[in-house]
Amino acid sequence: MRLIRLQEVMETTGLSRSCIYKYINAGKFPRNVPLGGSAVAWVESEVQEWVQEAVAARDDMLVCGSYV
Repeated sequence: MRLIRLQEVMETTGLSRSCIYKYINAGKFPRNVPLGGSAVAWVESEVQEWVQEAVAARDDMLVCGSYV
């Protein structure tokens, strides 16, 4: 299991820091793992899975002919 820091999460998802934390608070993004002090990281595979689900949801909308 590989842990990635916020900068890499932002690069992987294209999301800003504030958007990532809004999604976490809304239960729509993987929670971070405390590393000690104020340091946190994310499980890389969970972030990659979130990206794959976002792409799949986009593709499902295209199949239905809707962008709602």
